[in-house]
Amino acid sequence: MTTPIHPAGLDGSGAMFDAIAERYDLLNRLMSFGKDRSWRRQTASQLGAPKRALDLATGTGDLAIEVARRNPLAQVVGLDPSTRMLDVGRGKTKKLGLGTQIEYVQGDAQSLPFPDRSFDAITMAFGIRNVPNRPAALCEMARVARPGAKIALLELTEPSGSGLSVVARLHVHWIVPAMGAIISGSREYAYLSRSIAAFPAPDAFVQIARDSGLELVKLVSFSFGACHLFVFTPRAEGSS
Repeated sequence: MTTPIHPAGLDGSGAMFDAIAERYDLLNRLMSFGKDRSWRRQTASQLGAPKRALDLATGTGDLAIEVARRNPLAQVVGLDPSTRMLDVGRGKTKKLGLGTQIEYVQGDAQSLPFPDRSFDAITMAFGIRNVPNRPAALCEMARVARPGAKIALLELTEPSGSGLSVVARLHVHWIVPAMGAIISGSREYAYLSRSIAAFPAPDAFVQIARDSGLELVKLVSFSFGACHLFVFTPRAEGSS
């Protein structure tokens, strides 16, 4: 039952979590019991050996760093709307000696500042549910991805079913918002359970992605359905 957070607010501006940027990583570790690291590793492992990768909703750069570590020859761009998060990410990257490999850019996933077919790998962790216009963001991913590129999206989802899924739902809707507010001193964490509940079921999200020009390659469920990893590739021209 793991519930990492993301700095982008429901309006996609990133301003909501600027105030807790320095505590963001600690909060993720505590509220996910450290499992968010494993999830990011599994996300990065789906990309093959990209030469140029884009990490959307990069936050403080954890997934961008994981992609760079796995692919020492790759150039990685981390994009996020939150300036404070990006500043923390730049500091982490510099300490790790990855400053020449990772570039951080402030921007909006719904309108990417890159030419067509710029990247052969795209990732996004815990961010797509916060994008107001998800089809626009997915279309942008399809646009900037090269043919055959892997697009790996890691996202929190509403646990369904009985048994341990009930415990997972309790964790998402009650424990995490309360813990986040206590640790961070910020009430913004209350939005987390609402954003998860509003996110489409996995099958519905896959259809949205398909309508946006992406084809599903793999779907992996974690923690009794509390999180899913969606791996897509751009639809070949002329296919439907």
